Amino acid sequence: MSELVQPEIIFTHESDLDGFVSGCLLQRLAKILFKVDVPVEPLSSSPWANLKRFPKRAWVCDLSFDPKLDREGWAIVDHHTTDHKPEAATLVHDLNHSAAKLCYNLLVKNNGGNETLEKLVHLTNVADLYLCDEPDFNLASDYARLVKTYHFRSLYRLIGTDLESLVGHPLLELMKLKRQVEDPIGFAWSKEHVTEITSEVAYVATAIGDTNFIVHQLLELEELPFKVLVTFFKKPSGPVTASIRSQNGEALTLAKQLQGGGHPNAAGTTLPRSVTTFEGAAAYLKQVLTPPTPVATAASGVGTEALFDSAGF
Repeated sequence: MSELVQPEIIFTHESDLDGFVSGCLLQRLAKILFKVDVPVEPLSSSPWANLKRFPKRAWVCDLSFDPKLDREGWAIVDHHTTDHKPEAATLVHDLNHSAAKLCYNLLVKNNGGNETLEKLVHLTNVADLYLCDEPDFNLASDYARLVKTYHFRSLYRLIGTDLESLVGHPLLELMKLKRQVEDPIGFAWSKEHVTEITSEVAYVATAIGDTNFIVHQLLELEELPFKVLVTFFKKPSGPVTASIRSQNGEALTLAKQLQGGGHPNAAGTTLPRSVTTFEGAAAYLKQVLTPPTPVATAASGVGTEALFDSAGF
């Protein structure tokens, strides 16, 4: 790995625990290495096309390694799949660990680790990689829900740079209660609101509860034949984003087809801005994923003879 240079800013994923923890860990690493407080800027998935200015020096974590980031003075710490090989930037990459785990490893190498942080990073790793067989999976899910519920900026204002204070935080009791009450209700409701897109892909509407829990439970139901389940999200002034889940690697394949990315079984994409509703998003996916009908193919100039025959010419 190339030597890290002092960043002007740290970019991280705004929407989940891994982005929160990894961003804060890199901020602490910058403090140790350069004795400066570097601001952390949370970004949505695939943000680079809308970024107004690319700093000369930046660190990025938990955001896929886009070719636009391959710049001198940039360092990327990530665990999403990528086909791009760095030429100018520094890349710390491992598909088998969360971004938080990779950032923590850098911190430990510079004598910045401690027992409390190690526990938080472990829980982040379990939650982000969805290691549901781990004994502390439910606790890890509560930490993940904490960021989903209160969002990056509010939580950062609450704890600041004291990342250790997140461990055992009183708000986790509320997250546990939400998990126990909301998730079963949300699962039962979503089970009745699954809409087929294709024979292998379906859209799952959600009302309450942890979406990851609900979708993974639905994927395990034998009566649902779909290999891929999609949920939609939308911020008041933003585009519709699709979260794509599977069990055997199909999610990433679909996400790439939709110009997105992620992990084999947990991927996502941002839909065109012309798509403004969840119903419209489902219709868009159906249009993109459904092969053209014979009539449509004929109308494009193939099968014209058959059309003339059917018209009686």
